[in-house]
Parts: sequence; C-alpha cells; structure tokens
Amino acid sequence: MTTSTSSLAAPGRRPAQDASWLLRTVLRTDSASTAAFAVLMLAAAALTTTPLGLPRELAVVSGCGMVCGAAAFWLLARQPVLPRRLVAGAIALNAVCGAVFAVLACTGLVPLTGFGRVFLAAGAVIVAVFAELEYVGLRRIRTA
Repeated sequence: MTTSTSSLAAPGRRPAQDASWLLRTVLRTDSASTAAFAVLMLAAAALTTTPLGLPRELAVVSGCGMVCGAAAFWLLARQPVLPRRLVAGAIALNAVCGAVFAVLACTGLVPLTGFGRVFLAAGAVIVAVFAELEYVGLRRIRTA
C-alpha cells in the first residue's frame, strides 16, 4: 500500500498549509489593475480633462500615488509570511480610496462630467471589492 505525498488535501483543492493563496492572488490582481490604471492616468493626464472633467494635476498626482500603491501591493503579496498589520493597512488604503472616489463622484468637489462621475463611481466599487476580498483572504489566514 502506498501513501500519497501530495500536499493537496483533496483533488482540486489548495495545499492545506497555504491558506494565504486567496489573499496573495487578490493582492497581485489589485497591484496589476492599479498599475494599469496608474499608467492610463499618467499617460492620458492631458486627455482626462475633456471626457472626465478631471483636472490634469489631480490625474497626475493620483496616478503617481497609484504607482506607489501598486508597488506596495505587489511587494506585500511576495512576502514569505504576510504581515497582518500591513495587510490591514492595504485593506484600509483601499477602503479610504474607495470612499474618496465615491465622495468625488457624488459631490461637486471636482468639476466632473457625467462620464467622469460614472468613471469614479465604478472605480469606487472596484476598489471596495478589492478591499472586501483582501479582508476575506485575511480572515481565512486567521482561521487556518
């Protein structure tokens, strides 16, 4: 009789000792999407004024901030052991950014066009989903 040396608990399941796979996947996906959006904001900063109503300076500053956030999420996902406080910080950052996007989309603080409001509202939803998925991933690590 032979025993399996596979680290999988059951066919199609992740290794039991790696409860962080969801969180790492979400952090990497968050990083890639944030980087792509940052490049768009930086490359098209001059073009965002007309269709979105977003001031060029705000597009450049937010693009630079997103580059930093994307790098931080990527580096965090690559850590051998995910530090809970840093993950909590990433979740908080996403939650705050989502709230800021929602406020900007729903108020007149920035002279956005109708498309600009929809664009920022969609961004708020996307960022909130990332925050929630990262929170779920962190909870899975805690319970494992």
